[in-house]
Amino acid sequence: MGLTIGVDIGGTKIAAGVVDEDGNILSTHKVPTPGTPDAIVDAIASAVDGARAGHEIVGVGIGAAGYVNRQRSTVYFAPNIDWRQEPLKEKVEQRTGLPVVVENDANAAAWGEYRFGAGKGHRNVICITLGTGLGGGIIIGNKLRRGHFGVAAEFGHIRMVPDGLLCGCGSQGCWEQYASGRALVRYAKQRANATPENAEFLLGLGDGTPEGIEGKHISMAARQGDPVAVDSYRELARWAGAGLADLASLFDPSAFIVGGGLSDEGELVLDPIRKSYKRWLVGGNWRPVADVIAAQLGNKAGLVGAADLARQPDPIM
Repeated sequence: MGLTIGVDIGGTKIAAGVVDEDGNILSTHKVPTPGTPDAIVDAIASAVDGARAGHEIVGVGIGAAGYVNRQRSTVYFAPNIDWRQEPLKEKVEQRTGLPVVVENDANAAAWGEYRFGAGKGHRNVICITLGTGLGGGIIIGNKLRRGHFGVAAEFGHIRMVPDGLLCGCGSQGCWEQYASGRALVRYAKQRANATPENAEFLLGLGDGTPEGIEGKHISMAARQGDPVAVDSYRELARWAGAGLADLASLFDPSAFIVGGGLSDEGELVLDPIRKSYKRWLVGGNWRPVADVIAAQLGNKAGLVGAADLARQPDPIM
């Protein structure tokens, strides 16, 4: 099928990379993420043009944070960009002259891990990304499952707690309010405020107050055995594992792949997630248990996955 370009739209930069059929990134080009929707489209085209220099490209895959239609062409809604019914495929094709497919960014990352990372050798995997929020992707029978309208696998907005914490989506009690980077920081601040004597190391990494705690401080403190930091990770893992148990009841995968920034902490977060998952899995003592494994591609997964999805046939049957 030849070389394709994957595009990852981040909050501060837009990265485009030329990717071969084995998932290798041959060249990249990055541009700052501008502040307006139309300017972002122009920036995507600029990044693609910069990356494609010297390469013969057959298509472009764009990973966008938002709800993408089943035809892989229009962004219904993007939470962090003012895109509403945005015909992104058409606009980028006009600017680059290349065939374009648009995919949800978490779907793209899941596909990248399935094809070239931790999911190799599996037919049925569920991916979750534990970052600032919580996203995911569904691969069943070697196919990325988008749902009838294209917006499946918005795992972060499964309601875990009726009338629970207010989510940025407008609902209450969403899973990502309890299992995400934001949740981890909230747990640590609450615990440090309640028992500062158990958070001496953690507080010392910031400005000395619970309000000054950041995510990087929690991971550093947890590695040193700080009680509040360790307990905060356990609370996050409790919710993450409980959610995986629910997903196992729905999809029965052979593996859960955990990606996103929090997965960089390795067993610090994965081990308690596994324990929580087994604790809440219905019939867990008597049934096969899916592996819970760390993603392997890191922040390259979305770009590589988007590029590979540009080679895949139109999913509309």
